[in-house]
Amino acid sequence: MISESDLVKLARLARLTLSGAETTKLTGDLNSILGYVKVLESVDVSKIEPMSHVHGSTNVFRNDVVEPSLPVEQVLAGAPDSSGRFIRVPIVIDPGAEH
Repeated sequence: MISESDLVKLARLARLTLSGAETTKLTGDLNSILGYVKVLESVDVSKIEPMSHVHGSTNVFRNDVVEPSLPVEQVLAGAPDSSGRFIRVPIVIDPGAEH
Protein backbone atom coordinates (compact mmCIF):
# COMPACT_ATOMS: atom_id res chain seq x y z
CA MET A 1 0.00 0.00 0.00
CA ILE A 2 1.03 3.63 -0.35
CA SER A 3 1.82 5.94 2.56
CA GLU A 4 1.08 9.66 2.75
CA SER A 5 4.82 10.39 2.53
CA ASP A 6 5.03 8.30 -0.67
CA LEU A 7 2.09 10.24 -2.11
CA VAL A 8 3.69 13.57 -1.22
CA LYS A 9 6.88 12.45 -3.00
CA LEU A 10 4.90 11.35 -6.08
CA ALA A 11 2.97 14.63 -6.10
CA ARG A 12 6.22 16.59 -5.95
CA LEU A 13 7.68 14.54 -8.84
CA ALA A 14 4.49 15.20 -10.84
CA ARG A 15 4.70 18.89 -9.90
CA LEU A 16 1.34 18.75 -8.11
CA THR A 17 0.50 20.80 -5.04
CA LEU A 18 -1.72 18.95 -2.58
CA SER A 19 -3.20 20.19 0.67
CA GLY A 20 -3.12 17.99 3.77
CA ALA A 21 -6.76 17.05 3.29
CA GLU A 22 -6.17 16.19 -0.38
CA THR A 23 -3.15 14.07 0.55
CA THR A 24 -5.17 12.13 3.12
CA LYS A 25 -8.11 11.60 0.75
CA LEU A 26 -5.93 10.60 -2.21
CA THR A 27 -3.90 8.20 -0.08
CA GLY A 28 -7.13 6.46 0.91
CA ASP A 29 -8.43 6.45 -2.66
CA LEU A 30 -5.19 5.04 -4.07
CA ASN A 31 -5.02 2.36 -1.39
CA SER A 32 -8.61 1.40 -2.21
CA ILE A 33 -7.71 1.06 -5.90
CA LEU A 34 -4.56 -0.92 -5.10
CA GLY A 35 -6.62 -3.20 -2.82
CA TYR A 36 -9.00 -3.90 -5.69
CA VAL A 37 -6.05 -4.67 -7.98
CA LYS A 38 -4.90 -7.24 -5.38
CA VAL A 39 -8.35 -8.85 -5.58
CA LEU A 40 -8.11 -8.97 -9.38
CA GLU A 41 -4.66 -10.56 -9.16
CA SER A 42 -6.18 -13.50 -7.29
CA VAL A 43 -8.59 -14.35 -10.14
CA ASP A 44 -7.57 -17.50 -12.05
CA VAL A 45 -7.41 -16.62 -15.75
CA SER A 46 -5.27 -19.58 -16.83
CA LYS A 47 -8.10 -21.13 -18.87
CA ILE A 48 -9.21 -17.89 -20.54
CA GLU A 49 -8.16 -17.37 -24.15
CA PRO A 50 -6.14 -14.16 -24.66
CA MET A 51 -7.75 -11.55 -26.88
CA SER A 52 -6.77 -8.22 -28.35
CA HIS A 53 -10.29 -6.70 -28.47
CA VAL A 54 -13.34 -7.37 -26.33
CA HIS A 55 -15.77 -6.84 -29.20
CA GLY A 56 -14.45 -9.63 -31.46
CA SER A 57 -14.09 -7.50 -34.60
CA THR A 58 -11.07 -8.10 -36.77
CA ASN A 59 -9.97 -5.91 -39.67
CA VAL A 60 -12.58 -3.17 -40.07
CA PHE A 61 -10.58 -1.15 -42.58
CA ARG A 62 -11.69 -0.69 -46.17
CA ASN A 63 -9.56 -1.89 -49.07
CA ASP A 64 -7.04 0.65 -50.29
CA VAL A 65 -8.30 1.47 -53.78
CA VAL A 66 -6.77 4.13 -56.02
CA GLU A 67 -9.45 6.54 -57.20
CA PRO A 68 -9.30 9.74 -59.23
CA SER A 69 -8.32 12.86 -57.30
CA LEU A 70 -9.81 16.32 -57.54
CA PRO A 71 -8.35 18.50 -60.28
CA VAL A 72 -5.63 20.85 -58.99
CA GLU A 73 -7.65 23.88 -60.10
CA GLN A 74 -10.65 22.78 -58.05
CA VAL A 75 -8.51 22.22 -54.93
CA LEU A 76 -6.80 25.60 -55.30
CA ALA A 77 -10.17 27.30 -55.81
CA GLY A 78 -11.11 26.26 -52.25
CA ALA A 79 -7.83 27.40 -50.71
CA PRO A 80 -7.65 30.85 -49.11
CA ASP A 81 -4.21 31.51 -50.66
CA SER A 82 -2.13 29.74 -53.27
CA SER A 83 1.10 30.11 -55.20
CA GLY A 84 1.29 28.28 -58.51
CA ARG A 85 0.17 24.69 -57.87
CA PHE A 86 0.67 24.97 -54.10
CA ILE A 87 -1.52 26.05 -51.18
CA ARG A 88 0.16 28.85 -49.24
CA VAL A 89 -0.15 28.65 -45.45
CA PRO A 90 1.00 31.03 -42.72
CA ILE A 91 4.35 30.37 -41.03
CA VAL A 92 3.69 28.46 -37.80
CA ILE A 93 7.29 28.14 -36.64
CA ASP A 94 9.35 31.18 -35.69
CA PRO A 95 12.22 31.16 -38.21
CA GLY A 96 14.51 32.82 -35.62
CA ALA A 97 13.85 30.23 -32.90
CA GLU A 98 16.34 27.49 -32.13
CA HIS A 99 15.10 23.96 -32.85
